[in-house]
Amino acid sequence: MTRTIWDSSVGKKTVMAVSGLIMLLYLIAHMIGNLKIFFGPEELNHYAHWLRTVGEPFMHYEWTLWLIRVVLVVAVVAHAVSAYQLSRRDIKARPTKYANKKAGKSFATRTMRWGGIILALFIVWHILDLTTGTVHPGGYEHLHPYQNIIDTFSTWYGNVIYIVAVVALGFHVRHGLWSAAHTLGAGRATRDRALKIIANGLALVLTAGFAVVPVAVMTGVVS
Repeated sequence: MTRTIWDSSVGKKTVMAVSGLIMLLYLIAHMIGNLKIFFGPEELNHYAHWLRTVGEPFMHYEWTLWLIRVVLVVAVVAHAVSAYQLSRRDIKARPTKYANKKAGKSFATRTMRWGGIILALFIVWHILDLTTGTVHPGGYEHLHPYQNIIDTFSTWYGNVIYIVAVVALGFHVRHGLWSAAHTLGAGRATRDRALKIIANGLALVLTAGFAVVPVAVMTGVVS
């Protein structure tokens, strides 16, 4: 039964929608956490420590954080695999490209694939930079995200990579949220306008909320 659902296009679209919503919830929480940088190093560093103690004493140190990471990895892999397989099916069903772009097809829709690739590469770089410190430009300090963030956004390439990824994220969320709502049955012709407003608004908030951190470092507001 599960395999039958997965093999169907509807099943893959549902997996994409659910996994996308899981990642979206994480992004909202992550953005809020990032904004703590404006309250100073003590606030942000304490937040980083708190993330590792959530659920104690029932949960051991970092268990909740690792549980969240596992769920996110599963969501990312499920989202990427279903997107790739749906794309391959679309290509096989339409081996010859259209002579003209579909009327009304938005920029976000046309770039969903490339946006996904950009975000996947960014996730790898972001983890190696601020989680493991492998490619971090300064002296990486565990549980000191404030200084680590300052180090990253004090480099031109750190800002470029991050802002490009954030813009790609905005377009991805803008189209993805609307698409997920329709896949899960929440989309109706009478709700389309409201859904588009919500998708556009959330995409704008996430883009601005993430981009404001490197901009603040670049301009010296945060140092």
